[in-house]
Amino acid sequence: MQPQFSKAEVATKPEGALVHDDSTAKWFLVSSVAYFFIVGIIAVIIAAKFVWPDLMGTMSWLTYGRLRPLHVNGMLFGWLLAADMGLAYYVIPRLCGVKLWSEKLGLATAILWNVIILGAVVTLLAGKNQGWEYAELPWYLDILVVVAWIMFGLNVLMTVASRKHQAMYVTIWYTMGCILWTAFVYLTGNFATLFTTGTNQANLNWMYVHNAVGLIFTPIGLAIAYYFIPRASNTPLHSHKLSMVGFWSLAFVYVWTGAHHMIHGPISQWLQTIAIAFSLMLLIPVWAVVYNLFATMKGQWHQLRESVPLKFLMSGVVFYLLTCFQGPMHSLRTVNAIVSKTDWIPGHAHMAVLGCFSFFAIAGTYFTVPKLWGKPLHSQSLANWSYWMLMIGGLGFFTTLWLGGFWQGWQWNNWSIPFIDTVIALKPIWIVRFVSGILMFIGIVMFAYNILATALGDQQEAAV
Repeated sequence: MQPQFSKAEVATKPEGALVHDDSTAKWFLVSSVAYFFIVGIIAVIIAAKFVWPDLMGTMSWLTYGRLRPLHVNGMLFGWLLAADMGLAYYVIPRLCGVKLWSEKLGLATAILWNVIILGAVVTLLAGKNQGWEYAELPWYLDILVVVAWIMFGLNVLMTVASRKHQAMYVTIWYTMGCILWTAFVYLTGNFATLFTTGTNQANLNWMYVHNAVGLIFTPIGLAIAYYFIPRASNTPLHSHKLSMVGFWSLAFVYVWTGAHHMIHGPISQWLQTIAIAFSLMLLIPVWAVVYNLFATMKGQWHQLRESVPLKFLMSGVVFYLLTCFQGPMHSLRTVNAIVSKTDWIPGHAHMAVLGCFSFFAIAGTYFTVPKLWGKPLHSQSLANWSYWMLMIGGLGFFTTLWLGGFWQGWQWNNWSIPFIDTVIALKPIWIVRFVSGILMFIGIVMFAYNILATALGDQQEAAV
């Protein structure tokens, strides 16, 4: 195959090589890492408020009701989706054997995306909130998101259309799926809800919330995993056919699962049953993906000792398996009656967004940044420590909230226990949550410093 390099990797173009500019990927990755650090501070403050409810309570813009939507939107769109877009700008041209269709359009997209995120910081802290889960942004920022997504999608699809290689690797399929599904899901969750009320509006909102994870972050996350696991391990993918089974079964199944968040609620029993059935069918694409990626690493597990990207990638695959086992299980009516609306749910959600998809994005960032800037990673030791801080803190966070949420649900089902007593009983759980959050934040700081020091540091600085 034709050798490919980032512009910073070569002083002069090798004969026959394809040299990528990668300016757009750089902008997206640097800005996303910066937001990861900033929103991580907000996450620690929120965790502290569970232990000390009066903390910063006299300042309206630092109350829980304003910080929480900023934390959610900042992590989802400021950090994770922006990082995924940056990695897509890096990966897709290389898989297609051509340069990005338009670096100028890509840079314009990056600028617009940063305007949206900064606008979200101002509006959400000011209390301008539409009141819908994951769809809190004011309508004018929603319109800008749609415009930015059209710009991103056009650039990627035109790059694919101009590809040199006829066959399309699974990463391209998942990225194109993400572009299409995000458009559908985002428009439904942020605009269709304007024309409905009551239960119908709630049902549309939960369709958006669940599919924001399942049809936005899952396909782009798996696109990253399918690219970087073979690349980081220098091993071919186990089975392209199996990857297609996972892709098409995800496309068919996931859109119908959102209503399992409203089980035992004011929606039709038939709709609840359909959501449960399709939630259980999620085990098909999940097992196809997990088996394929584990089989790819057969005989290569020793590489995890030295490769930080592989540590994050394969840990993310394990978390993906656990997340997508929990989801179908908590859709069952008997389990849902205990865990629904408890702390078990944020434990589950954080394992998906942080433990799985953020781990994929962190791995991709660690792999690509040295190539984008043409110099070694600032510190391999710091990268390794960032993995362990995020892993230990994440496990403490997830496990504590699962156990605490299950305990919380049992107490809620005992009508003799006053509600305030169930709140008081959870304080030890929230203390562990806070400590785990501190460890995760330390991991984020290590990761962000390492990446920014690599990108902005001295060109001749030696890696540690």
